[in-house]
Amino acid sequence: MSSLGNIIKKEARELMTPTTFIPIILIAVMFGTLGNAFGNIEETMQEKPVIGLINADEGNFSANANLIIEGYSDVVFKSNDTLEKDKGLEELKEKEGIALLIIPSDFSEKILNNFPSEIEIYWIMKGAGILDSISSAVVEELIKIINTNISYELISTNATVNATIALNPTYRNETTYFKGRELKGVSPGDITNILSSQSTLIPIVMMMVIIMAGSTVISSMALEKENKTLETLLTLPVNRISIVAGKIISSAMIGLILAVIYMAGYSNFLGSFEISGQINLIDLGLYLSPSDFLLLGLSVFVTLIAALSFCMLLGTMAKNFKSAQTLTFPVTLLALIPMFITMFKDFDTLPAALKVLLFGIPFSHPMMAPRALIFDDYILVISGIIYVGIFAIFMIILAVWVFKTDRLLTGSVRRKKKGRSLFKLK
Repeated sequence: MSSLGNIIKKEARELMTPTTFIPIILIAVMFGTLGNAFGNIEETMQEKPVIGLINADEGNFSANANLIIEGYSDVVFKSNDTLEKDKGLEELKEKEGIALLIIPSDFSEKILNNFPSEIEIYWIMKGAGILDSISSAVVEELIKIINTNISYELISTNATVNATIALNPTYRNETTYFKGRELKGVSPGDITNILSSQSTLIPIVMMMVIIMAGSTVISSMALEKENKTLETLLTLPVNRISIVAGKIISSAMIGLILAVIYMAGYSNFLGSFEISGQINLIDLGLYLSPSDFLLLGLSVFVTLIAALSFCMLLGTMAKNFKSAQTLTFPVTLLALIPMFITMFKDFDTLPAALKVLLFGIPFSHPMMAPRALIFDDYILVISGIIYVGIFAIFMIILAVWVFKTDRLLTGSVRRKKKGRSLFKLK
């Protein structure tokens, strides 16, 4: 039993290290932070949407629609003149509204004559994240309630009503304003559906590439230590800067290949999406130009170099292959955080603290770049490339410094004490 106790103590002592607990603590903090940031979804769904209403019709159907709209939403702009559309949109933008609904003057008359009537909707879209579309979804449900009530009234009062009109008494003519663009014929839900595919796939792909490439570099450094090949290499008459440069260049070549494969796949992926088989990205003006693809490829490449340099620095801390597995957690953490954030929220709609966090994580920039480039937000993309490039250079300089010290051989560098060596083997 004493032998078993000694073995348990030995294994526990080896596992109870900062590299074991810090990543888990950081992951717990990350999920707690994201939970607080995204935990108000239910409250958002229960809030009344802020909208404007122009009702130019005096019939019963429009009166009923008016009652439903005022009962289920916060109407901040009201008028009966369709010429005041621009005024209504300006007021909605000031009060952070999401839609302006216009009921034409012949709304009730058309329905009574067995013709579907039009409801014009001018959407003011703030973000393209999954959670950003909640408010617009509430307004769409409001339109469905109006349709249901009109259908019920038609069936109960008019025995000769056309079945098609009874089921679908209205149709929507939609225009969406998003990031300075006027997108006709689509709703925020349509745009979110288009962009959610790339905003879901791209972060996952980037996360996998970073984690796989990073774990390979860290494990390679650990195996070189464990097999004593790194020790042999450092004793040879080779400049240590050359060693670091060789590893960085080889990592850069791998990063370039990964970036080319990524860009080829994404280019094919992006051109394949359509809305209802009729409206594609080019029709909406939501596409990437050749220069956009160049910027996106540069962002991916620079980020991969930064990730590999960071992982090389982490690999110098590994004592053996076993400890290297724990060191992959920081890389996983820094890849998971931006993946979750970019999937659920648009950068423009994030709180200031999350904006700083997301921009500060170098791995997040290629995840944000496609959506930013589609809407011509070149400042975010170019500043991200510059920031990640500086981060990569800093990581390379740190790696060179570590290779010049004896940390790789001794395991740690400690302050010199009286009668003791400066270096102590762990």
